[in-house]
Amino acid sequence: ELRSWKYYLQGFRNRGIFYEDAMNVILDEVVAAIQPRSATVIGDMGRRGGISARVTVSFTAPSSQQVRADCR
Repeated sequence: ELRSWKYYLQGFRNRGIFYEDAMNVILDEVVAAIQPRSATVIGDMGRRGGISARVTVSFTAPSSQQVRADCR
C-alpha cells in the first residue's frame, strides 16, 4: 500500500542516520521481506544545506546450483 510505504520512509526522518545507512536498512528489510533475486534501492535526497545526494545500493542473491533430476 502506497500510504504505508510513505509512512515507512518518513520514519527515517527522525532516526538521525546517514543517507547511506538509511538506504542499506531499506534494502535489507526489502530483501528480508520478499527474498528477490536482485534488488536496487535508489535514494534521491533533496537539498539540505545546499547539498543534494543520490545514493544507490544493490543486492544480488547468490546463484544457486541447479539440481538435476535423474529420470529413468
